[in-house]
Amino acid sequence: MKIVLLHYAAPPVVGGVETVMGHHARLMADAGHDVCVVAGRGGQFDARIRFVQLPLADSRHPEILSLKSDLDAGRVPKEFDPLVERIRAELLKTIADADWLIAHNVCSLNKNLALTAALKQISESQSRPRLILWHHDLAWTTPRYRNELHDGYPWDLLRTDWPNAAQVVVSESRRDELTRLFGVENERVHVISNGIDVNHFLKLEAQTQEFIKQLDLLSASPLLLLPVRITPRKNIELALRVLAELRSEFKRAMLVVTGPLGPHNPANIRYFERLVALRRELKLEGAARFLAELSDQYLSDEVIADFYRLADALFYPSREEGFGIPILEAGLASVPVFCADIAPLRDLGNLQVTFFSPDEDPKKVAMLLADYLKKSSLFALRERVRSDYRWEKIYSKKIAPLLLRKG
Repeated sequence: MKIVLLHYAAPPVVGGVETVMGHHARLMADAGHDVCVVAGRGGQFDARIRFVQLPLADSRHPEILSLKSDLDAGRVPKEFDPLVERIRAELLKTIADADWLIAHNVCSLNKNLALTAALKQISESQSRPRLILWHHDLAWTTPRYRNELHDGYPWDLLRTDWPNAAQVVVSESRRDELTRLFGVENERVHVISNGIDVNHFLKLEAQTQEFIKQLDLLSASPLLLLPVRITPRKNIELALRVLAELRSEFKRAMLVVTGPLGPHNPANIRYFERLVALRRELKLEGAARFLAELSDQYLSDEVIADFYRLADALFYPSREEGFGIPILEAGLASVPVFCADIAPLRDLGNLQVTFFSPDEDPKKVAMLLADYLKKSSLFALRERVRSDYRWEKIYSKKIAPLLLRKG
């Protein structure tokens, strides 16, 4: 389907709404839709997404600013209706064959009431494109705008439910404000939150992003990191058994072992085969992940650093170490450490990590982890962000169904 997104400005202009609209446009393009962005300012920010500049849509256009000074004082100047008609005519050219027109903040703020009025006329005169009014901010419920708003047309357009438009807000509190303002039931207003682009925010390497896709790592809760080579002294079998116990309480717990097989001992191949057999026995095929199964190369330092940013805990059960660099790396990455109580790791971890015997009962070690996770507000927040606020999740669960709805 063809979707047009409308706002006063668009990327690369920097702003909260502009950023959100950019994410929406990319997600829609990813889903195979024909996407066009219309704005007064901005430019081409994605090769797949057409940008159309409509100067009079800009909240800072000289004619719009001149008009606004009169409107803010409660006067509708004679230039208002002709300007509305000019905008309506220009906008119609860009949306002639569109299935959806999504207007961000245009019908909730008084930044360009001529654009609001033009959109209202279009919505009343034709059934296509279907209209979504996406409200990030509400002028009528925000004290700083109150002196600029007046009873009657066109200000009332911002506090009137447009029955032929879908209404979307970005939070439950905004829905409460809008339903009171419009005098409608909650069901009339869709809540679709803003989100976060994990790959961009964490600056993840391309290889890390591929691992995430292949292994569905962002669905883990928690994600345990074991950044070691696959060799018997690393005691990886304990990590597998602990993971199996932990999943009785955290069903989406996952473990990632980042290293390849140890390079100097042919017995490491047999050790890896035993680990794979144990994984199968413990029914952990989708939960315990060896990156050695996906790549036979050493991972770059940048990719390893990515995994610390993704992990909820470092799990480090080695029987023997000369030093223990992962503890230092976890400290810099603010990742809690659970590690074997052996001399080198004790020296490094001091009182800042949680120790266990490398021969401890896996159930007891799992209880240590579970107790920490249940009490950690940081883990709870990280889990909620990954679960509910990733842009991909928001699109598939909220935006795509809205675009596909009938009526």
